[in-house]
Amino acid sequence: MLCVSIGRGRHRHVIAEHRHLVEQGARLVELRLDYLQSSINVKRLLADRPGPVVISCRRERDGGKSTLSEPDRQMLLRTAISEGAEYVDIEEDIAASTPRFGQTKRIISLHNFRQTPADLPAIHARMAALDADIVKIATMANQPSDNLRMLRLIRDSEIPTVGICMGDLGMPTRILAGKFGAPFTFATFHQERALAPGQLSFAQMTESYHYDDVAAATKVFGVIADPVGHSLSPLIHNAALLHAGIDAVYVPFRVPPEHLEDFLASAGEWDLRGLSVTIPHKEAVLDKLTDRDEWVDGIGAANTIVFDGPARRGYNTDCHAAMESLERAMSSDGAPATLSGKTALVLGAGGASKAIAYGLHQRGAQVVLTSRTLDRAKQLADRLGCRVVDWKSRHGVAPQVLVNCTPVGMHPNVDESPFDKHHLKPSMIVFDTVYNPESTLLVKFAREQSCRVVTGIEMFVRQAALQFKLFTGQEAPSDVMTDTLRRAIGPVKY
Repeated sequence: MLCVSIGRGRHRHVIAEHRHLVEQGARLVELRLDYLQSSINVKRLLADRPGPVVISCRRERDGGKSTLSEPDRQMLLRTAISEGAEYVDIEEDIAASTPRFGQTKRIISLHNFRQTPADLPAIHARMAALDADIVKIATMANQPSDNLRMLRLIRDSEIPTVGICMGDLGMPTRILAGKFGAPFTFATFHQERALAPGQLSFAQMTESYHYDDVAAATKVFGVIADPVGHSLSPLIHNAALLHAGIDAVYVPFRVPPEHLEDFLASAGEWDLRGLSVTIPHKEAVLDKLTDRDEWVDGIGAANTIVFDGPARRGYNTDCHAAMESLERAMSSDGAPATLSGKTALVLGAGGASKAIAYGLHQRGAQVVLTSRTLDRAKQLADRLGCRVVDWKSRHGVAPQVLVNCTPVGMHPNVDESPFDKHHLKPSMIVFDTVYNPESTLLVKFAREQSCRVVTGIEMFVRQAALQFKLFTGQEAPSDVMTDTLRRAIGPVKY
């Protein structure tokens, strides 16, 4: 179950949002009294309420906004208890002086915005002894392992426990809380009004992660990156899992490079079955794999890991997806779908460039590499045995296939193109791996010049669909993934 937090300055807005949330399916709502700017009327908020509530009035030291004196704040909480609120959130240090009354359940809470303490079990035991119906511990995650310690606490506790690691590192605890046995976790009314670091909105938790369907038997897939908040992989994979009727959830894991090995070693405890791998881990995971396919060896990077007991099998779906996308574009006018002998200019020398340049080279294309970081381009060119040109000389290549693997043109810098319009010819195939927006400035230029175009969405969905099959053994609903991605990034304008 989700508890949706409302923090508004006026009573009528709190009441209106409460009713709206219940209409949208929310079963529990937290009313944050510390956000109210006028004299707080607890009776008004609780009268004719459309559903059960948690009442809290958070102090500044606990991450709240209350400026009341401590006696007045505690009096508000006692009033909520006497008025029959379903739950009242009471901080650990005032629990002993706040007596139980009526049917109101006591949430004994602790917030730590600096760290996740090493002695979580001892803290929990101390709080549970304070006549707690529910123990709530919210701490700041400073490393991925903090999440597992919090989830273990939830799983192993006899008293129902809400455990949350805050911040972007802690996001998995919010999504997986139900799998580990938490009675509920928290979401915010709207994604732009998070009331705690890393908090997700009610819509995100229900529509993207289908939180109420996540249970002990739910399999876990995910993406590892640093940063990871921008990733749209969770959106499309979760949509595909739901469409296919698979009991699984796909989770974003922010994993700093120095914690990669420990995170992979803990895969079994997460119940991880598969991972998408992106920046900066595509190369770093190689020596952590127990086996890998020939594409991973040839490219020198993996973007997919499948866990099978102790086995970690590495794959690279970027290359397959890119080549399929290019060959489909080439055959769109009935021409032979062959890259052999064609000059292909690849812009960039990062992970996507490695995969695409390798695939082009394997298919007999004459690959030319260029990058604003010339040394990286030279290293990749030496590995593949292909040409490299200085970035300023890229327009002199006259390619038949142009592939942009740089972030130029990516949101929010949508008014930039890595290749000038007047150098694009109608005979060219232009492939831009940027997918947000789909219609980049380079794509618009290419269409205006009557080039055949491959967009980043085509490759992104294809590589994700290949991952889906590796993860689940089933064919991916590619149309569902495409529609979900396009809705997420907004309408395409040509």
